[in-house]
Amino acid sequence: MCREIYFPVLTNPSIYKVSLLRDFCFMHNYFLFYKPFQVLSTFTASDGKKCLRDYIHVSKDVYAAGRLDYDSEGLMLLTNDGALIHQLLHPGFHHFRTYYVQVEGVLNAAALESLCSGVSIRVDGKAYETLPAKVVPIPNPTNVPERNPPIRFRKTIPTSWLSITLQEGKNRQVRKMTAAVGHPTLRLIRWSIEQITVDQLEPGQLKEISRSTLLKKLLIQP
Repeated sequence: MCREIYFPVLTNPSIYKVSLLRDFCFMHNYFLFYKPFQVLSTFTASDGKKCLRDYIHVSKDVYAAGRLDYDSEGLMLLTNDGALIHQLLHPGFHHFRTYYVQVEGVLNAAALESLCSGVSIRVDGKAYETLPAKVVPIPNPTNVPERNPPIRFRKTIPTSWLSITLQEGKNRQVRKMTAAVGHPTLRLIRWSIEQITVDQLEPGQLKEISRSTLLKKLLIQP
């Protein structure tokens, strides 16, 4: 028989009921999904909002390895591999995540340096200094799909795009970071986790990926 080991310390046990099944009791599946704007990153709807089940149909033992806010877009990993979910979510493991961020205004050198070196934000009601990040201004990216509905532009205020790479993931961290330097986030896309990107995916599209390819691009030893 298979032996189950549960990890009750994950972010939200009510959502992430994760088990590690030894002895290869069944085939693990791995998926990449481009979560659209205004979609919950769970399989259960709430308050009439759309959720993952409106876009994808996978077996009931498949869960999201991490979440994206309702108003954020981009890459999600889904799997029934409990050990991998644990490794991706546990703070003891570091996986670099890159976000494409559209902000109000154009950042000057001082604002960019602040984001790179760390800014003070509020996390759970307490002051928190973010870890160093890689922040690079990018021209209007041509590989980013149009958002539906589009952002609200203000004629008197230009917008600009940044690539922000983090090794941590506090609640709404990117939005809090750009706001801390005076440039509110208008659009947020999780573009990649390590070497896995959504470059070839459209919003709402699901793609299955092999375990070997996934681990290689996540820089995880099999």
